[in-house]
Amino acid sequence: MLAASRASALTSQVARQAVRVAGQRQAALTAVRRRENVSVRSIQSVAQTDRDTITRLLYSIGTKREVERHLRIFSSSSHPSQPAKFAVIKVGGAVLDQIDELALSLSFLYRVGLYPVVLHGAGPQLNDIIESEGVIPDYIDGIRVTDAKTLQIARRVFLEQNLKLVGALEKLGTRARPITSGVFTADYLDKEKYKLVGNITRVDKRPIEASIRAGALPILTSLAETPDGQILNVNADIAAGELAKELEPMKIVFLNEKGGMFHGITGQKLDVINLDEEYEQLMKEPWVKYGTKLKLREFKELLDHLPRSSSVAVISADNLQRELFTDSGAGTLIRRGYRLFKHNSIESIGADRFRQVIHDRDPEVISGVSSVTSVLSDLQKAPYTIYGDEPLDVVAIVTRPEGEVPIMTKLLASRSGVLNNVVDNVFNAIKKDHRKLFWTAKVDDDNRSWHFERADGSFTRAGKSLFWYGVQDIAEVQKIVKDFEAKGRLERAYLPVGPSAPPQHAGAGTTRSYSTLARRQVPSGSRGYATAATSQPTSTEPRRLALIGARGYTGQALTNLLSGHPYIDLTHVSSRQLAGYPLQGYTKSAVTHTNLSVEDVERMEKDGEVDAWVMALPNGVCKPFVDAIDRGAKERSSGETSVIVDLSADYRFESGWKYGLPELYGRDAIRKSKRISNPGCYATSTQLLIAPLLKYVKHGCGPTVFGISGYSGAGTVAGTSDSEGRPTTVPKVTSESLAGGFRPYSLTDHIHEREAGRHLTSLLADPTNPMKVAFIPSVAPWFSGIISTLSMPLSEKVTARDVKALYEEKYGEEKLINVKPGVPGLSDIENKHGWTVGGFQVHSEGDRAVVVGGLDNLLKGAATQCLQNLNLALGYDEYAGIPMD
Repeated sequence: MLAASRASALTSQVARQAVRVAGQRQAALTAVRRRENVSVRSIQSVAQTDRDTITRLLYSIGTKREVERHLRIFSSSSHPSQPAKFAVIKVGGAVLDQIDELALSLSFLYRVGLYPVVLHGAGPQLNDIIESEGVIPDYIDGIRVTDAKTLQIARRVFLEQNLKLVGALEKLGTRARPITSGVFTADYLDKEKYKLVGNITRVDKRPIEASIRAGALPILTSLAETPDGQILNVNADIAAGELAKELEPMKIVFLNEKGGMFHGITGQKLDVINLDEEYEQLMKEPWVKYGTKLKLREFKELLDHLPRSSSVAVISADNLQRELFTDSGAGTLIRRGYRLFKHNSIESIGADRFRQVIHDRDPEVISGVSSVTSVLSDLQKAPYTIYGDEPLDVVAIVTRPEGEVPIMTKLLASRSGVLNNVVDNVFNAIKKDHRKLFWTAKVDDDNRSWHFERADGSFTRAGKSLFWYGVQDIAEVQKIVKDFEAKGRLERAYLPVGPSAPPQHAGAGTTRSYSTLARRQVPSGSRGYATAATSQPTSTEPRRLALIGARGYTGQALTNLLSGHPYIDLTHVSSRQLAGYPLQGYTKSAVTHTNLSVEDVERMEKDGEVDAWVMALPNGVCKPFVDAIDRGAKERSSGETSVIVDLSADYRFESGWKYGLPELYGRDAIRKSKRISNPGCYATSTQLLIAPLLKYVKHGCGPTVFGISGYSGAGTVAGTSDSEGRPTTVPKVTSESLAGGFRPYSLTDHIHEREAGRHLTSLLADPTNPMKVAFIPSVAPWFSGIISTLSMPLSEKVTARDVKALYEEKYGEEKLINVKPGVPGLSDIENKHGWTVGGFQVHSEGDRAVVVGGLDNLLKGAATQCLQNLNLALGYDEYAGIPMD
């Protein structure tokens, strides 16, 4: 909300002046008509200046293009005949206690020309006054029983709070109109049971639209009247829903003090809920109960009545702008969602529907450069796949000739598809199918930043850009481009070929060389410690996996990944607490938890029931199960033995086990191994941070790493059973217990010190001189994500540029490592499957380097790395089943 506060301070004079002009409009109407046009232009100039100033300030919370796109979509949602189509904002009573923050947020919208319909409750304020007057609040089924005295107090409280909000807005120069009656007509909900409580039967939008046409924000209460004039109390959430059904706005916003909806076990905020796909499963979750279940049911009922373009947002007042004007949002977005499809023929979609999409959205067809017929004709030249969602808000076409690199030839999105982020979901579906992809866009594309954010590299010339992901080697890019040219697969204007061959360096003209946004190309013949995957034959044979220890967060994360793996089937899941309950989060088949004993494991290995085991157990618990597998393997008639990946620290120091950090210690050894110890989360980030600088280790003065992890890294404990008797899992350390701060722990001799030092030693030029690493961990109040800061004394003086080049050289070909210039933040690592490094700095004396790296402790720090190791050991592509972030 800092941006909003600054905006208010910077533009208060302009805003007040604009309001004074608007306020004098009626009185001076006749005079204005007699004046020269310059006076009219001056009035318009004031309003436009105010809008432009606020719009520029919005750029501080998002990219210019995404802010302008959302603003344009919202602005076009309303029409003079229907001016209330932008948003209904329901303000909770607790939010009214933050009246200044709320008023600033609403004023922000007003000054960019948006008129939300605001409806507020006043529950906490009403309770305070009722109790002070000796009336005990009475509720039945969560509904306030409203007798005559309660209603009398409620009317007074609603009016006071309404005028308080209107006054705060007017003080900021924002015109607002109090509307405390005349909108809602209601019958008694149940007069005998609830007394003076209403059930809305009709919404009159005329007072609301009149307010907006007059240039004022409508501020409503949730009081209703019967046809004969009796005032009735109505729950504000229900009133907001009925109002939305009548107005059909693009956004229905529920402002609360929490700022969103949260997972009942992990405490993690839910970013997006797609009701079409997730509602039924969510309602079965043990943590979805009471108020959460009621809210979800109400949101679904509401959105089922509205156009698919409408969505609900639950957000705090100070994050309202970020939720509305950025793609990432800030609260919880609830939408009907979409079911994605992919088809290999137009007929599977419906030829007429597909033709209409091309006709309405294809820029080349709209401009007359191409035609629907020519687009359809081009599709017949090579195999293709059409990706999209059921309402066709987004349609993408990928051509994929056998043995060639695929090209996304079309990406056509409706306004709703952009606003509801369907584009990203379709693109992610394409990425899941294609490890490499090329596509094009023009420089005047409204969503140009979207293309750059999702590409590993690009080439731009004469207003046209070629983008790609999955290829970091420039020589390979050039080879692919030449193949495109030879076969005519892309329009020549997009390709860096022709008379003006691609230059080696960007010049002053209109042409620039290849740009690789994510990673720098490794110089030829200089790969340092890099162990990027070389071409290896890969298997596609299905394999069976058993997971022992599935209750914790890492087990849950691995289950989710395995659900999308093309070849590995999770057939056995063992958990003592969850035995007998179905496995959640795994969609490939129905799996029930069992409680496997050591004897069970030995028998299963002997009989060859599974091909691989994952041990997701606490430290010190794994050995009996490993010993049982070893005994069972000796009795197998085939002489084969299953693969074991151990996620604990039990075997990370054992010489007979392969330490599974593929980016540092070699992939071939993992491919040949049957016993793999998965590195620790902190240890992974620590080693990846230090490895590029090993040649500069200053003996006797080793590196220090300060690590901060989300509280999920502290592990879980069994919680109380849910209403169905199913055991639940809760974190050992909660966000609340940290009181918003960090908690350092294990300040010396942490096991990850020894782990990192032991394995880094093997990379030293002289391994006889062991590496020593100092490590200090802390736990933080976010759920997952580790940020590690390395401070390393250097044996030689170097520059920050030299340090950055070392990391680019070492990790340039690694698909799960991202080297960036700036300091990685939590948003760069949380829920991401790779490791991000950046913030390269060197002390002014050139003798100490500081570098920051980060990963999600549940993913690259555990489950994702486990899947890398499983893939290698089972002969699959290393990244099979791993979403490429």
